[in-house]
Amino acid sequence: MAGRQYYNPEAFRNVTEDGKVIGYSFEIKAQYYRGITLSIIRDLKVTVDGETADRENVRLTINGVMFTLEECRTVIDSDYRWEFGDYATVTVLKEGGLTDGPHHILCHQSIAPSYMPFTVEADCEADFTI
Repeated sequence: MAGRQYYNPEAFRNVTEDGKVIGYSFEIKAQYYRGITLSIIRDLKVTVDGETADRENVRLTINGVMFTLEECRTVIDSDYRWEFGDYATVTVLKEGGLTDGPHHILCHQSIAPSYMPFTVEADCEADFTI
């Protein structure tokens, strides 16, 4: 579980809207050696306790603005870079969120830098408690 240091251990939580739990969120650092523009993000595959979230239910928040993964591909504004060492918030829409107690997460990050002929992929696993 080498990726443990990439998660903010204080930021795992359920997300509530209008008094109803609509999902869960966590903070993670990009697993790349430099800051990245959102347009090179190809995927954030989130699996908690063996259940992989549908891609269309995953959101990324940078500088207070939330994007779907498809919207990330069109963001060219430099105000929305995922800077090296900074946490971004990942929200997964899931009715009821996660149960209280211990959980295991795997977040697979996939980016496509324009100067590389391949996609850069990295996995980050950790145990956490809601």
